[in-house]
Amino acid sequence: MAWISLIVAGLLETVWAAGLKSLAAKMSAPVLAGTVLAMVASLVALGWAMRALPLGIAYPVWTGIGSVGSVVVGVLVFKQSIGAPGIAGVAFLIVGMILLGLETH
Repeated sequence: MAWISLIVAGLLETVWAAGLKSLAAKMSAPVLAGTVLAMVASLVALGWAMRALPLGIAYPVWTGIGSVGSVVVGVLVFKQSIGAPGIAGVAFLIVGMILLGLETH
């Protein structure tokens, strides 16, 4: 259950990061409310995950999921370009999260 909470927290981090990007382009009350809600929900889910997972695993994996998700949303939604170095960086983040996750077993 802790891992599910952590994954949800990371995905919600991606949502609020995308919300901030949208708000930077045009302020909107519904987007602002959704962004704040996603921020709070992300932190609550992270807190639940940390009941069972160590800080040194939960926090880096949370930020890693948010980072990878933000790159994907940036490319697919906001038409951000990404080259080979960026793709390699994302791959390293994913490998790092997997290696940290292995520490819990």
